[in-house]
Amino acid sequence: MDIGVSGESKAAGGTATGAARATARPAGRRKGRSVPAPVLNVIALVLGLAVWALLAWRGVGGLPGPLAVARRGGDLLRDGTLEGDMVASLRRVLIGFALGTALAVVVGFLMGWYPVVRGLCEPYIQFFRAVPPLALIPLAIVLMGIGETPKIFVIFLAAFLSSVVATLQGVVGVDRTLIDAARVLGARDRTIFLRVVIPASAPFILVGMRVGLGSAWATVVAAELIAAQEGLGFRMQHAETYYDLDTIFVGVIAIGVLGLVMDRLLLLAERRITRWQERR
Repeated sequence: MDIGVSGESKAAGGTATGAARATARPAGRRKGRSVPAPVLNVIALVLGLAVWALLAWRGVGGLPGPLAVARRGGDLLRDGTLEGDMVASLRRVLIGFALGTALAVVVGFLMGWYPVVRGLCEPYIQFFRAVPPLALIPLAIVLMGIGETPKIFVIFLAAFLSSVVATLQGVVGVDRTLIDAARVLGARDRTIFLRVVIPASAPFILVGMRVGLGSAWATVVAAELIAAQEGLGFRMQHAETYYDLDTIFVGVIAIGVLGLVMDRLLLLAERRITRWQERR
């Protein structure tokens, strides 16, 4: 009887092992056959250009084709206009984004760590989140004039409001067990904050920064309506007056490329800082 049971167990075990191997092989093959992300990016770019060229060829809405936009971009590069506009917009975005995210991290940490600060600040945060930064442009002009300050301020506000909630959620979402374990081991609040809270909330902070960066670029076009003499947003608004679609498309593409490059840099920083996380 024992021998029969043993034989049946071995047979069952062999069957299970064989099934596991059969299941594992296709998964491994599927993983090995997956298309690399850069190849997919190139395919998406080619398809997008093809659709754009087709729509322009069919004359949809007077849409300019990729070649016409490329020629216009080359002209703007040769006379230095595009380079100057990109530098002006990039400077405004970088200053507003850096100030906004820096303050957002500080305020988010304070709100998450101290309930009193959270109770005092959260109503204002939620109130201004409901008000689009663009709606504050007239107020910014009245209070700050028509120089660089109001332009940077609305970009700063957009980046701050997008980042502060993510930072707050990161601090609040830290596993309480980790904090309690650190206290049991004799760690003080400063050590817990530096060694536990900051690393655990870093992924949330970086995601908030990426969202804030997108908000900053989305705001810069409207911000450059404030008596600007250069910038991608200013150039696009100026081209709209003359129905210069080629220049408008050049501005859109320039903003998209700059935003994409900055986002990829933030993503690279996120992967380096959060190496301990499991990824798919």
